[in-house]
Amino acid sequence: MDKKILGTRGSKLALWQANHVSDRLRKAGIDVEIQVIKTQGDKVQHLGFDKLEGKGFFTKEIEDALLAGQVDFAVHSMKDMPTVQPEGLVLGGVSERADARDTLLIHADQLVSQTPIQLKPGTVIGTSSVRRKVNLNHLFQDIEIKDIRGNVPTRIQKLRDRTYDAIILAKAGLDRLEIDLSEFFVFHFHPSEFIPAPAQGVLAYQCRAEDRDMRKILLSIHSQETAKCTNVERKILQLIEGGCHVPLGAYCQQDANAYYHVHACYAREVDHPLKRVKLSQSTSHQLADTVFKELVSEA
Repeated sequence: MDKKILGTRGSKLALWQANHVSDRLRKAGIDVEIQVIKTQGDKVQHLGFDKLEGKGFFTKEIEDALLAGQVDFAVHSMKDMPTVQPEGLVLGGVSERADARDTLLIHADQLVSQTPIQLKPGTVIGTSSVRRKVNLNHLFQDIEIKDIRGNVPTRIQKLRDRTYDAIILAKAGLDRLEIDLSEFFVFHFHPSEFIPAPAQGVLAYQCRAEDRDMRKILLSIHSQETAKCTNVERKILQLIEGGCHVPLGAYCQQDANAYYHVHACYAREVDHPLKRVKLSQSTSHQLADTVFKELVSEA
């Protein structure tokens, strides 16, 4: 079988993800070469996500390379992917889900108490995610939120330099990079309290729709159990008609009895009240639609 070219961003986390998937395929006898592609999100570092134009600013250039036949497949953080695939491309599969929680890294001198966690008035927290901004304002009083850009190690260095008193990152990325966080107070939010982005902690495999060989290969490392839940989360996102610009969280789990449990939150704007919804049912049929209707309904 011919060597397969994998397109990816060049950050440490993106390369970890690409190597993780490549290693799984190589064990199955598939020869893989990694090709780094810069995206708009990598090039524009001075703007917050809510100020970047369009959707898919961490994926578009990689998708263009796929469509041009320059790479055979791509690995993305699924939470960065638009819900609608460009014509000619498909999702070939998803990974098992890593820890979906968001993590707050804090300089210990900013803490008033650890349980329940309380921060000093005026604590400066770095995040460019509108979802995280709304959730932080919902949970804490008298904090200041400032945009932060850069890859995970860069953001942590900005915290070390006291550009910020605290920052918030996805636990999955911190775990994958095995970063020493011992100098900070580390607080992991429960996903039902601080609701993650749709598909947070999941990797998505993308390829050309016409490439049946690649689709068959990717199906061999696809997690159907994960897909059952991410399909619900991303359908909610699609119904909201948003991407990284939208203050939306959605987290779905199946219990031992195969019941679906969804936690979701939504605000129309960053400075608007946060609407929260919890819903459980025995099937995923119309589950996303019901959650969506409750999220956008007026109180």
